[in-house]
Amino acid sequence: MPKTHPLESYIQRLKSGQALLPDNKNNLLEVVGILKSYGMVLDAYYQNLIYISEHQFLVIFPFFKYFNGQVSTAKLGRHLWHDRLNFEYAEYCMRTMLWHGGGGLDLYIDTEEFKQNCQKVIDQKLKHNLPIKLLNQLFPEFLLEQIRQLAYYSALGQFWRVMAEIFLTLSDQYDRSEIKSIPEVVEHIKNGLVQAANIPFTYSVLVEGEKYDIIPASAGLSFLTDLAIPYVESIFFRGTPFFGTVSFNAQAHLIPVDQSRFNYGALHADPLPVGGAGIPPTLLMQDMRHFLPDYLATIYSDRTRGIDDLRVKICQSFQKSMFCVTTATILGLAPFPLDSDDPEQILKNQVYLENWMQKFVGSQLFSVQNV
Repeated sequence: MPKTHPLESYIQRLKSGQALLPDNKNNLLEVVGILKSYGMVLDAYYQNLIYISEHQFLVIFPFFKYFNGQVSTAKLGRHLWHDRLNFEYAEYCMRTMLWHGGGGLDLYIDTEEFKQNCQKVIDQKLKHNLPIKLLNQLFPEFLLEQIRQLAYYSALGQFWRVMAEIFLTLSDQYDRSEIKSIPEVVEHIKNGLVQAANIPFTYSVLVEGEKYDIIPASAGLSFLTDLAIPYVESIFFRGTPFFGTVSFNAQAHLIPVDQSRFNYGALHADPLPVGGAGIPPTLLMQDMRHFLPDYLATIYSDRTRGIDDLRVKICQSFQKSMFCVTTATILGLAPFPLDSDDPEQILKNQVYLENWMQKFVGSQLFSVQNV
């Protein structure tokens, strides 16, 4: 008798047109509400990431990179008082994607073509900067690595620009009573991902009025394959260990040596530490609390502890929403329709879904079922 996958019940749920998150009124309110807040935050994050990639290009000490070119005494005061969004979280996600890699972008930034493109813009940018030219000669990989990172600034910015629109239009449709269930939320997100799937990813900068293509259209990179899938893998599943929660001592063996075995992503993270020092998602939860719709703020206020553990509640809702996004990704990438009657297609779909389910082992999938 064939062995049944331990998460077979979730596989059957997906095949029946349901989501990984149960469909009920409270979950719908939480998911739509938190995605509206998240969409507002992503709208600001993506603009800053793209600004940095284009206007802080090879600025060695980018003191004002979070200002989007609008520096004033009042804004500087708010910045120093920390009356602003935590753009550091966007950079955390960018560096996590860069470190874990995956997709065509990860491959392209190591090609000779990319290096030649970078050398052209480096020569132009530094032709009057003798100290940095000397630094580049002593350490020829230094500036190249900076441009690789800037490419990921642009990549994540362009990815989040699409996702922000998807989440905000979802909220608008909910307000018009056009979204009435979790499966409809998933369908909306899936349709948005499918429509954006083939949007090309390119990256260019202007230096002294001249355009330089660092990642041209001829590289053949696109939204779904080279941005969305590596993002899901890096941020939803792998992530990075949070300071203060595990020991970084190599002798303690608490952190896997193999990056592919990391399970510190958004779908695995314990919501309870949110609020502690060194926990990157705390920055995101802090930002989202500024944009909570009234109905979601009311739900949180009426629950145990009220707003005393607001960031934890936001994190739980955020994880619920990300399981919906992941469901949309799974459905959108399925090799064949999940309701297919063809035996061969059924078998291939089963293998595909079991591979996904393996990623959820040890995640918060079970926790969000009853929260």
